[in-house]
Amino acid sequence: MKIEDKLTESVLKGVKELYGADVPARTVQLQKTKKEFEGHLTLVVFPFLKASKKAPEQTAAEIGAYLQRNEPAIAAYNVIKGFLNLTIASAVWVDMLNRIHADSAWGIRKPEAQAPLVMIEYSSPNTNKPLHLGHVRNNLLGCALANIMEANGYRVVKTNIVNDRGIHICKSMLAWLKYGGGETPESSGKKGDHLVGDYYVAFDKHYKAEVAGLMEKGMSKEEAEAQAPLMQEARGMLRKWEAGDPEVRALWSRMNGWVYAGFDETYRMMGVSFDKVYYESDTYLEGKKKVLEGLEKGLFYRKDDGSVWADLTGEGLDQKLLLRADGTSVYMTQDIGTAEQRFADYPIDKMIYVVGNEQNYHFQVLSILLDKLGFEWGKDLVHFSYGMVELPEGKMKSREGTVVDADDLMEAMIDTAKETSSELGKLDGLTQAEADDIARIVGLGALKYFILKVDARKNMTFNPKESIDFNGNTGPFIQYTYARIRSILRKAGESGIAVPEVVPAGVELSTKEEGLVQLLADFPEVVRQAGTDYNPSILANYAYDLVKEYNQFYHDFSILREENEALKVFRLALSCNVGKIVKLAMGLLGIEVPERM
Repeated sequence: MKIEDKLTESVLKGVKELYGADVPARTVQLQKTKKEFEGHLTLVVFPFLKASKKAPEQTAAEIGAYLQRNEPAIAAYNVIKGFLNLTIASAVWVDMLNRIHADSAWGIRKPEAQAPLVMIEYSSPNTNKPLHLGHVRNNLLGCALANIMEANGYRVVKTNIVNDRGIHICKSMLAWLKYGGGETPESSGKKGDHLVGDYYVAFDKHYKAEVAGLMEKGMSKEEAEAQAPLMQEARGMLRKWEAGDPEVRALWSRMNGWVYAGFDETYRMMGVSFDKVYYESDTYLEGKKKVLEGLEKGLFYRKDDGSVWADLTGEGLDQKLLLRADGTSVYMTQDIGTAEQRFADYPIDKMIYVVGNEQNYHFQVLSILLDKLGFEWGKDLVHFSYGMVELPEGKMKSREGTVVDADDLMEAMIDTAKETSSELGKLDGLTQAEADDIARIVGLGALKYFILKVDARKNMTFNPKESIDFNGNTGPFIQYTYARIRSILRKAGESGIAVPEVVPAGVELSTKEEGLVQLLADFPEVVRQAGTDYNPSILANYAYDLVKEYNQFYHDFSILREENEALKVFRLALSCNVGKIVKLAMGLLGIEVPERM
């Protein structure tokens, strides 16, 4: 039983005995005591004033005195206005540490066979360019959320929808035909996704030149953009693709194959994976079919030009295009088709889309359309909307080639981690392979933690220099603390001191030690809250708070040199379990922790 549950029962009994009143359990509000006051948990007494018919201070004092007399868990209490601060006895914290110590997966709920099935979509790359910094945030959030939902007892399916068709793909293909000279990843030594991305940039460069030339001849910007020969050719290529032209399809397959090989490398380095990958080229026809079915049922309407629309004015929105006049599909059509395939593949109970906040309206519309089309989870789909990520220099634009590629970013982070770790002497005495592995763990950990510690709903600036710091709220600080704990445990083992299976009772703890156990005891609730709120940053900042408290404890107290044997054993067990929870928390975020640093 949780300490809070035990105290709730005692408070309810106390109110009954003191004031003759039966009050519902929900009126017992216990919260962590603020740091400026003495105590572990604080009871809000205002809900009991009606029963006591006394002032808040007197009511708090009476309940406090009752608890100290009748509840062994309470060692002391103090009253601050209408708040009763309760100090929990050391024996309770020792018992709590033993419970945590006995559970190797404390705070993690394993999914049962019949648990609700949650599908999480993330990544959603286009096959005309490499993954960039924006994709990094998307992938890290999606992967962390999948881990957190699974730790909350859900069955989870991680999916990716690859946007592998459309005008943007044709732009890269056309540019490669015109300017590529047969270049391949093998002939150039470039990763396939980078090679194809270069031609997307090349298309934009030549297209802008054509638009400028037409504007000089007197066309408006809109006319010039529509009539530029390159854009006309790209649209013609898209029509050929949709008609199944063998040459266009063969080129499309070849270039997409280059991109997929590149993506796989990037995902491996990032530590991201999927259970199922969907492709827009497979789903858009399903979407067109569902839209036409909706048209027949009167859910949608056709305009005179042949385009198909949904009228959402009744839902307070506007008219939404679903099929263009030439019959080609739009993103919404593809999303409907993908939903159809997913629903056929899996008995989905909840669908979560990890997509940036610029698509908020899109998912509002998609939810309504899926509900109209009869998808049981349509109305309740979750758009896990996140803010944009920028560099200190500002925004990125993929058409102009100013995007920071995920590969380049990860490589730079690893290089910086190696340089910083070496300067601080953290790689001394290691083999080259060990040093390289630690640099990889620290560099990628710094990147992941810096992004995940920020509330996903907020825009953020990613600062590589700030992220690799062995002090402060950073991944390396947490990783270094974990390595320090592992070092303590190794030294204990070398000295013949073992972490006991059960910590003996009777040891008096310091406030700092009790506070650390209380933090460890909070971990299940932190995991639950991160899942309920779809917010990995709750978990990230908890990990930081835990290691910050541990480092203060490590600075102020001896562990292996402690002369009191019972205290030494307790502190060793405490350290062991702080390490365990740090590893679990960071693991849920997709971050490795090193055994040595």
